[in-house]
Amino acid sequence: QVQLAASGGGLVQAGGSLRLSCGASGSFLSIPIMGWYRQRPGAQRELVATITEDGREEFADSVKGRFTISRDSSKNTVILQMNSLKPDDTAVYVCYAYVDEPLVKRPYWGQGTQVTVSP
Repeated sequence: QVQLAASGGGLVQAGGSLRLSCGASGSFLSIPIMGWYRQRPGAQRELVATITEDGREEFADSVKGRFTISRDSSKNTVILQMNSLKPDDTAVYVCYAYVDEPLVKRPYWGQGTQVTVSP
């Protein structure tokens, strides 16, 4: 089993910045992919950004140029730096990890953290 613990989030005005952090703990061999998804009100969960163990990044078009993602593999931590935030970024942000365990590879999700951007 793997646990994902997220921190960060909160309320910020448009144009501001927030930083989300997520750490993984438990028993596993490696975490090939870590990242963040979000769920806006009335919408389906969508990818925000992911990063692989070797540093390959993927971003949603809507956040490119504004968000960055980084990873400390030694600490099994992923950080999402969100700049130039817009009201449309308001959502519950959920940490994601695709984990390689001794007998299986599978995705894990954190509990989610609220990000609210006011006009």
